[in-house]
Amino acid sequence: MRGVPRLRDLNPLRLLNSNISYQRLPNFGGDNGSPFNFQEYRWPATTSRIGERWRWVGRMSVTRLVGICVAVLVAFALLGGGGYHRAKRHRSKGPGGPPPFYWQHYYRLDGYYNGLRTLVPYSKYEPENRWNQSVPPEKLTPKEIKKLPREPPLDPVLFSPYPDWSSAEYTREHEPFQQCYLDAEEAVPAPEVYAYPGMPQNMSEPLYGSYSELGLQEEMCFERFGRLGPYGYGYNESQGGLGIGNRSERAGSDKVFKQSGYVNYTNMDWGAAQKRCYEKNSARFDEHQTNGKQRVKREAYVLRTWTGYTYTPHQILTIRAMINELSLKSGGEYDVHLLLHVKNNSIPIWASPEIYTQTIHDNVPQEFWNITTAWSEQQMVTYYPEPFPDNFANMAGSSVHGVYRSAHFALQWFSQQHPEYDFMWNWEMDIRYSGHYYEFNSKVSEWAKKQPRKGLWERSRRFWIPKYHGGYQNFTEFVERETVEKDVAENDVQRSGPVPIWGPVQDFAHRSMLAPPNETFPPTTYEADDYSWGVGEDADLIVFNPLFDPALTNWVFSWDVTGYNRSLPVPPRRAAIITVARLSKRLLNTMHEETWRMRHTMFPEMWPPSVCMHHGLKAVYAPHPVYFDRDWDAGYMNSAFNYPRQVWESPFGWGEHNLLGSSFYYNSGFSGALWRRWMGQWENGEGGRRQEEEGTGRMCLRGTLHHPVKHEMGPVD
Repeated sequence: MRGVPRLRDLNPLRLLNSNISYQRLPNFGGDNGSPFNFQEYRWPATTSRIGERWRWVGRMSVTRLVGICVAVLVAFALLGGGGYHRAKRHRSKGPGGPPPFYWQHYYRLDGYYNGLRTLVPYSKYEPENRWNQSVPPEKLTPKEIKKLPREPPLDPVLFSPYPDWSSAEYTREHEPFQQCYLDAEEAVPAPEVYAYPGMPQNMSEPLYGSYSELGLQEEMCFERFGRLGPYGYGYNESQGGLGIGNRSERAGSDKVFKQSGYVNYTNMDWGAAQKRCYEKNSARFDEHQTNGKQRVKREAYVLRTWTGYTYTPHQILTIRAMINELSLKSGGEYDVHLLLHVKNNSIPIWASPEIYTQTIHDNVPQEFWNITTAWSEQQMVTYYPEPFPDNFANMAGSSVHGVYRSAHFALQWFSQQHPEYDFMWNWEMDIRYSGHYYEFNSKVSEWAKKQPRKGLWERSRRFWIPKYHGGYQNFTEFVERETVEKDVAENDVQRSGPVPIWGPVQDFAHRSMLAPPNETFPPTTYEADDYSWGVGEDADLIVFNPLFDPALTNWVFSWDVTGYNRSLPVPPRRAAIITVARLSKRLLNTMHEETWRMRHTMFPEMWPPSVCMHHGLKAVYAPHPVYFDRDWDAGYMNSAFNYPRQVWESPFGWGEHNLLGSSFYYNSGFSGALWRRWMGQWENGEGGRRQEEEGTGRMCLRGTLHHPVKHEMGPVD
């Protein structure tokens, strides 16, 4: 079903110059072989919706205006004549640059920037989204802003997503929880986080994904002092803080610090704090539980860093938040690790303990020394020795042991060194989360555990757009119908594997494969299952973008498949863009065995999903809330994201331009811009201290995954 007729391709507005551009973003995937220069697009900096549509007129010369009029007349002539060379027109450049994409004609959403002075209880909150059915609300006028209270109308409250550790229910099922502290003397308890019990009026809604479906809090929002103040934001180094945020707008922040105090992080050793916390709570994690108690599973949160990486004060805040919220406040359920890639292979880190230690000291802030593990590509050559034959297409042109093509090698090795962890989160340094880490991780994990196996691969390859599909149950029923009525008939089994996927997929031509675990075979047929198989089973893989079929896209790394017989077709496989994920010990062990025994591997974003597919492991796309900078039509979004007309229009190929304005994708421009505005920084002519003080105050966002955030050092003034 198409949300917009094909006539849109001849929209004369596409001949106009777009003054919209995002900042230049370095990224892992290059330009994906795309003909579109995404680096020219910057987050828009306009002040009114009407001005946004007509801002180009005032800057046009008479000559250019005449030229545009002629161009419009030509466009209408083409309309009358049935069009001409649609693909050529799509890629041709108009005056001053490439034509705008269709989504750039949607209204800009400004509700993100309504500050704390506009807070209302959730019951009175109305989102600004109109889904392109009408014009979103205008910004408040200066006269309306003057009528707002100078201080936030609601007070910040403690935000604690943890179980009631002392409850009869918890102590009946688990060994007692022991409180953890920052210091060995147990004088400084692990700090709390604060949020506001309401929403800025007209705050935007996510366009796909859901808070309520995942069990995440959607009726509260986080601003920078309540979220990061407990970790050193907003007070001086003489008080043990980081000295940032002192000059930004801070109305009402005193109410946060009155509750949290000013934690002194001088001489902090997070490794020692994590170790003490685990040891106090070790009975909860013991493999041999007594009295019928349930063991609490342990997880590692692995941050992928490298030598030469710059740890800004903002980055330090983020890592402190991760350790405190995931490890200390949970009583040691998690350990946070820095997995340090030593890029210079000539440094003999494995020959000398002194050099190993010095390398860490030279490249990591002191407070994180004792949570850091170093590795090198040369080490991976030894751990997973050659040969790795039969690569179908090495589009990166780099070594199979290089981090670009095999970042998973180091994680597989790390997992083998740490069998105590049931799960590992592979996390990147340029991700930020405006909400609470423990809430996000625990709710996503619980949701994935509840998901039935039936239709799981089919649901996980689609974008769930609640405005279009309705609730998740309705979406589930829709996917089952479409799978039977449409997907089965259109599927190429040799290229894509079976539809629906039901258990391990190994019935394709191959040289040799490891046998799947016995427990991954379905107990009944697909038709006979009542959505019960898999419910209560921990997910082996949780990803945060859809699990798509590379064979149906022009994703540039689709054929970076190694170790399978090249005289046979490339194996069916799956991928998820961005390597952030939660992986089970079972999955990591299987990946390790496939790598060293069979010499099998694939591009990092393709390897874990494909191993799950081949071995019948449980893989889940978690539909976390994703925001966009524009008021998309829901039908057109569904059409563009779920039903690309051509292979190259897939959002995982050249159609990735559709995600430039999102809060989460590998090359999103909006994600970093939104995060910096939330941090009180000036971005493309908007934001910063003066605008916040003279406007509606600082921003307050619900928990949002931002990726990528390539820098956080924008000016405040």
